Amino acid sequence: MDDRTKVVPTSASVPSGAPMMKPAPGGERAAKLRRLFPTVHYLREHAQKRIPRFGYEATDGGHGRDLGIERNASALDSIELIPRYGIDKGTCDMSVNLFGKRYAAPIGVAPIGLPGIVWPGAEKYMARAAKKAGVPFCAGTVASFTVEELAKEAEDMLWFQLYRMPQQDHAHGFDLVRRAQSAGAQALVITMDVPIRTKRSREIRQGLVLPFRMNATTIMDVLSSPPWLAAYLKHGLTRFANYAPYVEGPPTPEKLASYSSKDHTGGGAFSWEEVARYRDVWKGPLVAKGIMHPRDAEKAVSLGCEGIQVSNHGGRQVEGLAASIDVLPAIVEAVGNKATVLFDSGVRSGLDVTRALALGAKAAFAGKAFLYGLGAIGGEGPGFVLDMFKEEIREALRQCGINTIADAGKIELRHPTKWQF
Repeated sequence: MDDRTKVVPTSASVPSGAPMMKPAPGGERAAKLRRLFPTVHYLREHAQKRIPRFGYEATDGGHGRDLGIERNASALDSIELIPRYGIDKGTCDMSVNLFGKRYAAPIGVAPIGLPGIVWPGAEKYMARAAKKAGVPFCAGTVASFTVEELAKEAEDMLWFQLYRMPQQDHAHGFDLVRRAQSAGAQALVITMDVPIRTKRSREIRQGLVLPFRMNATTIMDVLSSPPWLAAYLKHGLTRFANYAPYVEGPPTPEKLASYSSKDHTGGGAFSWEEVARYRDVWKGPLVAKGIMHPRDAEKAVSLGCEGIQVSNHGGRQVEGLAASIDVLPAIVEAVGNKATVLFDSGVRSGLDVTRALALGAKAAFAGKAFLYGLGAIGGEGPGFVLDMFKEEIREALRQCGINTIADAGKIELRHPTKWQF
């Protein structure tokens, strides 16, 4: 069985009144996909029909009543760009320099926790797509594949995200960082904003626990989702592959889940002293992810972090946090040219990427959009989404009279909800 299932147009899947779009490279199938799914919104709708309910709830939901997710979206939507005309040159250089390396576009694949629940084999598909598109792929600590395995797929597009691993005075964390370095990761992203894994109500309602196990309910759910079942038969269940060397004896799902739970429920957040220690171990660009306050950004820079990733964890940790886009301008101002500011949380389109660029970020990262792509059309979904993002970024920039990513910060705009510190 192949998880690249054929997309069959139906009255439910063809968007009513959708505008005609120009033919795209890739032949008849590419044109069909563009017609069926002109935006991520349509991918999300179709993914909900094709993947098990537990998989959809795990990726689509957040903390509490999802107010944090809604706040990220509404804050992005409130930013209005002011176009300038008569200056478009007919081209747009999409490339961006991040930490001395040039990437094809200012969009990257964010680290995602346990994406294999949403679509088995997810990380490998996303890594391959990022490599082909020439954009960063940030492999996660809790991926279903080791950093070494994902390095073979992403090659020089690989970044690595680290959760706190305090065991044996961080011996395991330091070892994993060295593994990532040896595998060729271009940047290390330390996640600062998860002192504890908080309540995800939609996951709880679905009975999602670790280690993930099939029961009568989930089995029926899977049987009603043949594309997901095909992917499962090919790749198996999600697992904490990076942790395998650090458990005693055979790395059973129970041991790996227990190891992960100790980190994420009782491990606490990185201290600044620990960030400094990882700065000494990691020989390359270091990014502090989850920063929401200008003073924290300044502290990270003082410790040698070359990157600041403004993020509220996608609204999935605590729904009452400020929207990431609202604190972005203050952090950009505080950091100045001393570090590269990146952005994530709520990115659904190339327009959202452009909004972040206009407010001073050098690139943005998305996560859910790629999982919706996988759920809607299978293994080619992440590549389709990256092409969509690139097209939408180009459209938004040229509409505003901008012809290079470097000039995106010159876009005039109205940002009514930005925070004042």
